[in-house]
Amino acid sequence: MAEIVVEPIEKYALHKKKREKTLFSKIGVVGCGKEGQSIARIASWHGMEVVFIELSLEKIESAILGISRELDQRIENWGLTISEKRAILSRIKGSLDYKDLADCDFVIEAIRSDEKTGIRSIDMRKEIFKGIEAVVDRDAIIATNATTIVISELASELVYRDRCVSLHFFVTSSEARIIEVVKGLYTTDEAYQRVCTFVKLINRDVIPVEESAGLVSVRLYVTLLNEACEALMEGIATMEDIDKTMLVGLGMRFGPFHMADIIGLNKVVKWMDNLFDEFGEPKYKASPLIKRMVRAKRLGVQTGEGFYKYDAEGRKILK
Repeated sequence: MAEIVVEPIEKYALHKKKREKTLFSKIGVVGCGKEGQSIARIASWHGMEVVFIELSLEKIESAILGISRELDQRIENWGLTISEKRAILSRIKGSLDYKDLADCDFVIEAIRSDEKTGIRSIDMRKEIFKGIEAVVDRDAIIATNATTIVISELASELVYRDRCVSLHFFVTSSEARIIEVVKGLYTTDEAYQRVCTFVKLINRDVIPVEESAGLVSVRLYVTLLNEACEALMEGIATMEDIDKTMLVGLGMRFGPFHMADIIGLNKVVKWMDNLFDEFGEPKYKASPLIKRMVRAKRLGVQTGEGFYKYDAEGRKILK
């Protein structure tokens, strides 16, 4: 008589308490502005439950609306169905309480910059890391979505610093299939490899980067933007033609001026200030043209005017 094979049914259970937990079945995001919304949408798109933390119910509603609008664009242009949109949104939950991060195995800090200064306080981010550590399991990964902030500094006051990693989602081009991943001074190989697994699970390639302010993307981009401003001020070519040269001639998705407007000029200036403070290199010092625009509150898409003008939907207004 053939042996009867008995397979455990727990992982097929409908009740959540009886369902077997898998790696990255649930992730947390602290701060759900533009960057946090992109992270939440991408993770949920790939079947993960997401809980994000915000400061008010108004901000939670705004974040859900932002994600919904982004998915609507995918319905119009990428073939996403309405039922798929509903499924994605059903896996995303907003909360005001850090305790809701308790069963996450990966939490990413992605707090907004100050709307006036473009600054994200290091001290505030350290407190967020402590708040996350207070509620998650020992083996949960704590990460920051950062470019010019060094992860070792953010993790320095935690009890378990070895599980902290930095990564950079390319929010200006949210369909970019790469993520820069940084291993800090305290980070274990195991924690780093688990984050690399997460990146692969969301269908991105890992760009390993040594711990350095600016990573690869920001250091190269800000020097390009500064040189573009120099060429513009010298009258070598118009702003539109400089962008077109990079767009068509070198295959960039956006020209340097349009890209700066998408990122936000206040954020770009903060990147440059951080890099200049870190390295002391004049190539990182923000062009007077950029600083003048920031002082005039012409910050780009977010204000409707930067190097170019934009409509309420963020579309560039053509002359």
